[in-house]
Amino acid sequence: MEITMKMSKHSDIKERYTWATSDLYENIEAWWEDYYNLQVMINHISIYKGRLSESSDILLDFFQSMDEVGKLIDRVYGYADRKVDEDTNNPSYQEIRDKALGLYFNLTRASAFSTPEIINIDNERMNTLLMSNNGIKKYKNAIIDIIRKKEHVLSAEMETLLASANEVAKSPFNTYLMLMNNDIIYPHIMDEHGNSIRVTSERIVSFLESKDMRVRREAFDAFYHTLNQFRSTLASTYNANVRKNIFFAKARSYETALEAALDDTNIPTKVYKNLIDSVHNNMHYMHRYVRLRKKLLNVEKLHMYDLYTPVVQNVDMHIPFEEAKNIVLEALKPLGDEYQEVLKQAFENRWIDVYENDGKRSGTSSSDIYGVHPYILLNYKDDLESLFKLAHEIGHAVHSYLSSKEQPYIYSKYETFVLEVGSMCNEAMLLRYLMLKSNNKLEKAYLINYFLEQFRIILYRQTMFAEYEMITYRLVEEGQNLSSELLKEVYCELNRGYFGEDIIIDEEIGMEWARIPHFYYNFYVYQFATGYGAAIAIFKRLLYEGEKAINDYIHFLKAGCSLTPIELLKQAGVDMTTSKPIDDALYMFGTLINEMEDLLKEDN
Repeated sequence: MEITMKMSKHSDIKERYTWATSDLYENIEAWWEDYYNLQVMINHISIYKGRLSESSDILLDFFQSMDEVGKLIDRVYGYADRKVDEDTNNPSYQEIRDKALGLYFNLTRASAFSTPEIINIDNERMNTLLMSNNGIKKYKNAIIDIIRKKEHVLSAEMETLLASANEVAKSPFNTYLMLMNNDIIYPHIMDEHGNSIRVTSERIVSFLESKDMRVRREAFDAFYHTLNQFRSTLASTYNANVRKNIFFAKARSYETALEAALDDTNIPTKVYKNLIDSVHNNMHYMHRYVRLRKKLLNVEKLHMYDLYTPVVQNVDMHIPFEEAKNIVLEALKPLGDEYQEVLKQAFENRWIDVYENDGKRSGTSSSDIYGVHPYILLNYKDDLESLFKLAHEIGHAVHSYLSSKEQPYIYSKYETFVLEVGSMCNEAMLLRYLMLKSNNKLEKAYLINYFLEQFRIILYRQTMFAEYEMITYRLVEEGQNLSSELLKEVYCELNRGYFGEDIIIDEEIGMEWARIPHFYYNFYVYQFATGYGAAIAIFKRLLYEGEKAINDYIHFLKAGCSLTPIELLKQAGVDMTTSKPIDDALYMFGTLINEMEDLLKEDN
């Protein structure tokens, strides 16, 4: 029989361990009032159509109106999404979130005229507009970024058409989600305690972390054999998604979908290719780690289902949330007083929803509401993993808070390319703090292995995903169809290259690509790897370069998207147009492998 546990309702959790949604709206009536106001405000945007070049006052009014609408939609959606987070089973919460999400689509359609109009303003007229009103100067960088994409912008009519097509274009992903979350039913297996538990997408990694090889193997086989039964449909939805993105790229006169995706945030394609090249040049470190894992597990043959099980005995560290707060404060002290002050605000002013409750969204996340504060979703479990998740999410939150505090709304949201820098830098700082405080060899080995696993999962694995995307898109752009067999073949071949000869590449792993929803996000995953590489580079600067590095980092956190991600990271001392940050990060991976091997020698 399947085990179920009764959990508390969100309303039963002590208030100090819940987030303050009342900072957004005191009640649902106030929310509905803003929702209806937004419908009027969005409709009002149309009065600027055909008039943006008339005067600097009109151009300024348009940008200010867009800012006001954007801030209010973020607040309306933020409240609804937080309520869904609290109770995913509540249909009224889902209803208001869907309505709020619709406002974003309505705004996109209503403002679709603006980009073509701004692009069609000639240089002389635009210079006059920018020089004749001090208020419009705030938007100069945003205007320059629009003009930068001039050759890829269509007529106002075509832009409106493409904006209207966005919802339809989500069909492949929506079908994929329905299939994965509702239609595919996985079998049960017996866990190590003799309990019958269904294998699911959410549970597969937990099964693969089991110390019992039988559980790992049976879960692996059950999960991927089931996915394989739907291989044709899964290949079809992925193929449709790839072709959709290629269509939009071609419609905007890009040579490839990769170029189109990266150009959105002004990232050169060489950054993507440098990442893959750097990882390929440092593949020997991963092959060494796989050999070490095989040795530590003491198995004759290492399989793909053995990659997640702990190779170091779990350290039972009981860390209540109140203690975790103090540890995070101490670990991040080197970042200075200003950073500490934001951390204290987060802990004292109820930015965090701490504990699991019935119906609460799983996992962790951080969301910022401009003019209010960030909100952090946790499901804290009083253990070491939860401590790291707290440090990670609060890194996102501080980054968001400082960006929103220092930047106008239009430049307040940092790009995905730098999304993981603040969070992963915090994890590295926490790990160093715990390592320095520990005198226990087992604890140190556990912590080093935690870091090694991050390199495997974030830098190597996400780069492998990025390479998979690049290959599959290129195949379609060259005229091939992505059959299920081709998709499996490409994926298995990449696994052979990344993990080396000391592991058996089980044929079932060929279906793993199908469980990765990020493949529907259009060249998104590479940014996890580049962000991690940048975070490690900044972490090393913070350790060895002192106050200047700290000041550079805080300036970076405050900058939002006021410059391109590449320029912002350069100001923080990291040049992602070169291979150096990734090469240096992977050298650190090799050093950590050495440390792990040395610790093991001491015990022999």
